[in-house]
Amino acid sequence: MEYLILGFFTGLSLILAIGAQNIFVIEQGLKKQHIFLVCLVCSLSDLILIFLGIFLFHYFIQYFNSIIELTLNILLIIFLLHFIYSKIKIYNSSIKLNDQSQAISKLNILLKTLGFTYLNPHVYSDTVFFLGNFSKNFLINEKINFGLGAAIASFLFFFLIGYLSKYFSKFAENDKVWKIINTFIIIFMSLLTLFIFLDTFIS
Repeated sequence: MEYLILGFFTGLSLILAIGAQNIFVIEQGLKKQHIFLVCLVCSLSDLILIFLGIFLFHYFIQYFNSIIELTLNILLIIFLLHFIYSKIKIYNSSIKLNDQSQAISKLNILLKTLGFTYLNPHVYSDTVFFLGNFSKNFLINEKINFGLGAAIASFLFFFLIGYLSKYFSKFAENDKVWKIINTFIIIFMSLLTLFIFLDTFIS
């Protein structure tokens, strides 16, 4: 259960970042345009990429030696530091949403959603690289629980922002709310970085 919870909060802290994909989901919620389709595509994509990353690292771990593992951990720490820095850098940024309301086909929305998802390099770095690398030393059942937790966070997040944004548009555009969210991300990911650093160089 603890790995399910760890996966949930780790995945949640990654997905809460203010990015193009999240803004697109919020925008579609505000426009009330095919919200279920958008949320489902984003959530299922995260599920696929999360377990792709987890099992890629699970399969190749047998070929890793200590030098490769050390290198991966160092890269992971660098990635996390960059991630935290990016959150600090945009801490005082304002959220801008397109409030135009217009009819649009399901196919158009589907293609846009796939574009925002699979053409976004952060999707791969967050799911395949980060979650896969972070869970590489877990037992197989721990990996599955960790991945499920992260996937649940994705489903919960996308459907919440998609369906609630049309009712709470002022909150979605409220800078104070996003500052609170970013504060949580910065604190949690900083603690996670410290844990990886200590596990790599101290233990």
